[in-house]
Amino acid sequence: MTHRIAIYDMDRTVTFTGTYTGFLIHVARRLAPWRLVLFPCVILLMLAYVLKLISRQRLKELNQALMIGYNVERARLMPHVESYAAKVVATNVRAGALAQIAGDKAAGCTLVLATASYRLYVEPIARRLGFDAVIATDHLSQDLRYVRARIAGENCYDTGKLRMIKAWMAAEAIDRSMAHIRAYSDHVSDAPMLEFADIAFASNPHKPLAKLAAQRGWTRVDWN
Repeated sequence: MTHRIAIYDMDRTVTFTGTYTGFLIHVARRLAPWRLVLFPCVILLMLAYVLKLISRQRLKELNQALMIGYNVERARLMPHVESYAAKVVATNVRAGALAQIAGDKAAGCTLVLATASYRLYVEPIARRLGFDAVIATDHLSQDLRYVRARIAGENCYDTGKLRMIKAWMAAEAIDRSMAHIRAYSDHVSDAPMLEFADIAFASNPHKPLAKLAAQRGWTRVDWN
């Protein structure tokens, strides 16, 4: 039996723009509007990341602590997570991506959303878009009641994303030799995932990925 799998990156592949900063601002406005005055610190932390003073993982943890809080009660947080997911699906999803997702589903593919964004808000988005599985960055929860500004395991990015895809396949008892994989991404950091796929799509690619796609013979698609 061959497993047909379609793996999509989310930010700027399925969506027009990134979702992480919007998530922080959306939740801050609703839980603690006073935290919005701390947003310049978020910009400074991004500069620190560009200068390689902090890791991408640490950047995400510190930004969440600033804008949402280090420990947040899940019951308080989730209504705002759901409203943010609804907002993303209503205003920030490419029509072309929706058509491709529908086509892959009709072809019998298992739809997987694999993204560096947090599972916390990716799962509600994925559910609304009809995905079957989510591979994403996980929070280290203090317990079932609280969400902490800490990442469990690794950030679902670059080679880390590919490791997490392989771990998901192993957990689902899917042997690579028995799988046919289509993969879609806009960013060159997903080159490991695209190399792993049987068919790779550079979807709305930025220049580095467009160049690599031309070299590798990957199909380019530009979704509205």
